[in-house]
Amino acid sequence: MARRETRAGATPAPKAGATPAPKPKKQRFARLRQLKQVYDMTVRVDPASKWWLLLALGGPLLLGVLVGVLSGHWIYFPLLGLLIGVLAAMFVLGRRAERAAYVSLEGQKGAAGAALSSIRRGWTVEQEPVAVEARSQDMVFRAIGRAGIVLVGDGPPTRVRKLLDGERRKVARVAPNVPVHLFTVGDGGGEGEVPLRKLAGRVQRLKPTLTKQEVAAVHKRLRALGGVRPPVPQGVDPMRARPDRRAMRGR
Repeated sequence: MARRETRAGATPAPKAGATPAPKPKKQRFARLRQLKQVYDMTVRVDPASKWWLLLALGGPLLLGVLVGVLSGHWIYFPLLGLLIGVLAAMFVLGRRAERAAYVSLEGQKGAAGAALSSIRRGWTVEQEPVAVEARSQDMVFRAIGRAGIVLVGDGPPTRVRKLLDGERRKVARVAPNVPVHLFTVGDGGGEGEVPLRKLAGRVQRLKPTLTKQEVAAVHKRLRALGGVRPPVPQGVDPMRARPDRRAMRGR
């Protein structure tokens, strides 16, 4: 049987079914498009951010040009100023984009859950609300971490407080002696009120009191509470409902 010879330096053919590796050039274009989308969203919500970005980029660049003229290094210092300006602009864009995202979320249902979900480490956040008021659509979101249990009310603070207290009593039955922290999304004027953009930071600054094993045990107990069930309309008892016999006979 004749052997198949491969020329030296030839690239072997890809195997059938193998996914081709993405090209670095396409990845760079994708990142640039994503960066432009972030910039457009930020400027649409916060028009003043474009001037802060220009200041962050142009300030170090002008300083580098000035130092280069005075020192005689025409290339080194302007290039260094440009690199520092790009890094400063990226930092400013990230902070402004985060603030613009919270501004766009304010007033929307479920905004508290979205703010809690931004916590990346140390906390387990329920993606769905653990309590919902059917009429007003007020919600309560829950997070579990080493600081204990956090319940956040999403709705007018004076109205959602009753829903929060009910959920706190429910949690205390299955997890006694575990710290429970209550927050409501508001302007920060009342007790427990936290602005939406500061909610994640406020939760992360809570003092840890539980071990990782205790957090896992508490999470297992809270899972027994289940999720939100759709309410049964008032006046209808599904256990006593009777079928329409005439409809069943086709009359």
